[in-house]
Amino acid sequence: MKITSFQVVLLAVFASLAVVGVLIFAFAIGSNTSNSVGALTIWGTLDGQEFSTLLREFSDKDASFAQVTYVQKDPSTYDVDLTRAIASGTGPDLFLLRQDYAVHTADQIWVIPYSGTSYAVSRSQFETSFTDVASPFLGEKGVLAIPFLADPLVLYWNKDILSTYGYAEPPKYWDELPDMIAAITKRNDMGQIVLSTISLGEYSNINNAKDILSMLILQVGGTITSYENGKLGPSLEGSTPASLGAVEKALDFYTSFANPAKPKSYTWNRSLPSSRASFAGGGSALYIGFASEDALIKKMNPNLNYTIAKIPQIRSASTTIDVARVYGLAIPRNAKNPVGSLTLAYFLASSANARAASNTFGIPTVRRDALGKGVDGNMKIFEAGVIMAHSWVDPDPVETDAIFKTMVEDTTSGAVPLLTDAVQHAQQQFNHIFGI
Repeated sequence: MKITSFQVVLLAVFASLAVVGVLIFAFAIGSNTSNSVGALTIWGTLDGQEFSTLLREFSDKDASFAQVTYVQKDPSTYDVDLTRAIASGTGPDLFLLRQDYAVHTADQIWVIPYSGTSYAVSRSQFETSFTDVASPFLGEKGVLAIPFLADPLVLYWNKDILSTYGYAEPPKYWDELPDMIAAITKRNDMGQIVLSTISLGEYSNINNAKDILSMLILQVGGTITSYENGKLGPSLEGSTPASLGAVEKALDFYTSFANPAKPKSYTWNRSLPSSRASFAGGGSALYIGFASEDALIKKMNPNLNYTIAKIPQIRSASTTIDVARVYGLAIPRNAKNPVGSLTLAYFLASSANARAASNTFGIPTVRRDALGKGVDGNMKIFEAGVIMAHSWVDPDPVETDAIFKTMVEDTTSGAVPLLTDAVQHAQQQFNHIFGI
């Protein structure tokens, strides 16, 4: 049998890994003990100054990581820049990968197999170590990235607005919103909304619209993609009896907030500013955003009197569900030093270091053994969001965002009057992504 150059590299890597001893499942070890990794570069979209500070703190404790550097990349071009760099052999040694890009980027990743090698990571080991929201990193042949940090959706609420209209707390359940909308939403003499209760219903001017609608679909028991006989495919129309019609229910609920024909829900429209800008400017009482947006909102309006709560749930539901963006540490397929990259990934994802990273960036880790350990304030709420967060496997984040946008705007504009038709059209577009 002819051995290719790639196989030679792999064999060398396997031998090196056995020597350096990182093959024992490092998630469970949680130790800062490491071997020298040499000069390595990490790419990502997280704040460069904060990440570099974190790396300096780590290298002060362990000089083996003194030559590790971090490069912050522009989120709007990150996927394209990374793809081109890996293809040309000029990519990083390790890169931050968001879970919704895992399948889309899978062919560019050096995969950690589930079995068959001394450094394999089984599914059960992965699922025991990390919360359910990290599951999209479980690829067909192995682990695509080592989960690092998570950024859950939370509910921001304006304390002044709610107290003015007699509310001491934000809604815990979605069915509380109609009464709040009746009390809070205000329109001028021309019928224009001048104070919104919650920014939902449209797409283009709703920050995080895709994530919010995805969460609602999961909360009502729906599915977006699912595995059948080990193959991933679309399932918006329902893959089980419990999920039939669920996407229509979520879409109806979501779009009702922008439907003037539903006065108990109507509180938003596409003429308003972005949902985050509206909240920061005092134009909305409630805003659904990611935990990481807290610092940005404070910067936008330092005088805004707001706080943070958990995402509302369905009162009759037996489970609580949120969604989150998960950042994992992935190794490029053609990494020049995969041994060092894997060692560095395990080091950063160890329990103590993941907790330190959580403190630095203000968002939680996804390690089960590091969650709920003496935190309070907003971090307690953020961690609760990660614990109850669920995911779906996204085949192409850009394409599916366009599909969700069309589904929502076809509904709010009346271009597609029946919800079932809007969902069926979305399913057909998903089929196209999967080549069905």
